[in-house]
Amino acid sequence: MSEILESLFGSKEKARLLRFFLQNPESVYEFGEIVRRNMIKGNRAKRELLSFVRIKLVQKRTKQGKNYYQLNQNFQYYPELKNLIAKSNVYPQCQSLGKISKIGHIKFAAISGVFISYPKSKADMILVAEGVSKARLKNLMESLEAEIGKEINFVLMTMEEFKYRLNMLDKFILEFLEGPHEELINKISGLKRFIAQRKL
Repeated sequence: MSEILESLFGSKEKARLLRFFLQNPESVYEFGEIVRRNMIKGNRAKRELLSFVRIKLVQKRTKQGKNYYQLNQNFQYYPELKNLIAKSNVYPQCQSLGKISKIGHIKFAAISGVFISYPKSKADMILVAEGVSKARLKNLMESLEAEIGKEINFVLMTMEEFKYRLNMLDKFILEFLEGPHEELINKISGLKRFIAQRKL
């Protein structure tokens, strides 16, 4: 038991890989993709993956000279680990969220879904912004996905589009704003009042 726990926890890289596999239990990943998606150095990833394979948390296959890895759902503590990840709120630990303001002129940014363990949400993030740098947005999402261990479902729109959809009482927008979420940036005057009045 102690060896297993020591192999599961102990470093940022280990925790990141653990979350990655638990969030994507059905998928098979080539070593290079694991390194890229989790933003971990190859030698550290190799070491942590070896410890996972040793305790049979992860299965390793070699095909045409390449190593592939997949979560072993028959691992004895899989249900407990899965519940631990499902209940954990990753929002406070996501340092990359602090970079949102650097991708453009952000009017509104809010998170839900995977960030706050609310699977019913149809989006993990809504961004309302102007002059967004595609390169910076791509880097932001890659960093967040590396921290979370899962692809982020986000929606980006201009202020004009957001106001139009809000005025049309767009179901998707209203469900997001009226459901569980965390606001990171809100420079839209009257938005909180509008939502509060709908809840009366």
